[in-house]
Amino acid sequence: MKQKTIAIIGGGPAGLSAAEILSEGGHAVAVYDAMPTFARKFLLAGKSGLNITHSEDYDLFATRFGDANVSLRPALDAFTPADIRTWATDLGTETFVGSSGRVFPNVMKASPLLRAWLARLEARGVSFFTRHRWVGFAEGGHSFETPGGRKTISCDATLLALGGASYPRLGSDAAWVPLLAERSIAVASFQPANCGFDVAWSDLFRERFAGEPLKSVTATSSAGTFPGEFVMTKHGIEGSLVYAHAAALRDRLLGEGKASLTLDLAPGRTLERLSRNLARQDTKSSFSNRLRKGAGIDGVKAALLRELTPEADRNDPQKLAAAIKALPIPLLRPRPIAEAISSAGGIAWSEVDESYMLKHLPGVFAAGEMLDWEAPTGGYLLTACFATGRAAARGIEDWLSRR
Repeated sequence: MKQKTIAIIGGGPAGLSAAEILSEGGHAVAVYDAMPTFARKFLLAGKSGLNITHSEDYDLFATRFGDANVSLRPALDAFTPADIRTWATDLGTETFVGSSGRVFPNVMKASPLLRAWLARLEARGVSFFTRHRWVGFAEGGHSFETPGGRKTISCDATLLALGGASYPRLGSDAAWVPLLAERSIAVASFQPANCGFDVAWSDLFRERFAGEPLKSVTATSSAGTFPGEFVMTKHGIEGSLVYAHAAALRDRLLGEGKASLTLDLAPGRTLERLSRNLARQDTKSSFSNRLRKGAGIDGVKAALLRELTPEADRNDPQKLAAAIKALPIPLLRPRPIAEAISSAGGIAWSEVDESYMLKHLPGVFAAGEMLDWEAPTGGYLLTACFATGRAAARGIEDWLSRR
C-alpha cells in the first residue's frame, strides 16, 4: 500500500500504541501533543510504581470495565495483559507480579520504559511535535496552536487520543469536547473515577487523624465487599480500597443524593464474639480501654467509632459490636475530577464503529480515555489504553487499504 500520512493527536499510551502499529506498516506517522513532553500522566503513574497491567485470569480481567465490557473485548483480546508483559520485555523492561496480582516493571518506574518506547518509535520514522494544542478541524486536516502561532496540517487519516478529564495539568483537560460537539458527536459528561470522597469530619477528627491510614478492614457498597486499606484526609477518604467502590458510590450520590461506605473494622472477629467480649468490660472503664481490651481496636479505628456513632450506642455492647462490624461513613460528594486518577464519560460508543472510527467523521478515529469507559485501578486502565490505541491503528490501516 502506498505510504499514507497519519496524524495522531495526543501522545499518551493510546496514541503511542497506535504510532507503533502504524509505523510498522510503513506509514508516515506524526504525533502531536499540547504538553512540552509526551505521556506525562503515564510518567506520574510511575512515580509510585508503574502498575502496567494485572495478572488475574484473563476472562475475569475482561469483565472489569462495566458497561463497556462488550465494546472493549475485541481490542483487549488482541492485546492481552500477557502481551503487554512481552511488549515491555522487548523494550528492555522486565516485569513482576506483586502480591496483589498487579504487574509492575522490575525498576518500578515508568521513565525507562517510556524512553525506550519513544526511541524505538523515532527509529521507525515517527515524527514528534510537542506544544501543539489541537484547536479543531481544518480543510483536509487539523489546526494547532503552537509557540510559533497557528499551524494547519493535512493528513490521510487521524487518531484522536486526547485523554479524558482527570489531571488536566498533565494535558487531559477535555478541551476537545466542544470541538467534537460542533460536529454533532455525542459525548457523555465526564465524572471522576477512582477518586476520593468528601466527609463532614469534625474539626477534632480532622486535626488529629488527617493523613492516618486505616488498615486491615473490609469495605462494602453496591460494588461488593473488598478487603484493603485507605487514608483519612482533611477532606474525607482516599486510597485504593475507596477507589474499588468509587464508581458505585459516585453513581449513588448522583442518583439518590446520598451514599455511605460501610466498614468492618474487625473482619477477623464475629459479631457474637465482639458482643461477648465487650459485655465483659468494666462499664466504669473509658471507651478507649473497653474497645482496646474487648475488641483489640485503638487509634484511628477507635476515633472513627467515636466520630460516627451516638454516645448511647458506644455504651451498649451489642450496638457497639454491630457498629464495629458495619460502620457506615456517610459521604458528601466525590473529590473534584482534577484530582481523580481517571474519568468516566467520553465519546459515546454509538458514535464509533467496530474499527474505532467516528461514524460521522470518516477517517477520524478515537482511542483511550476519550471513549466512554472506566475501570478500577490495578493496571486495567493502562491495558485498555494500549489495546484501544492498537485496535484503532488496525482500523486506520483497514480503512486506508479500502480507499
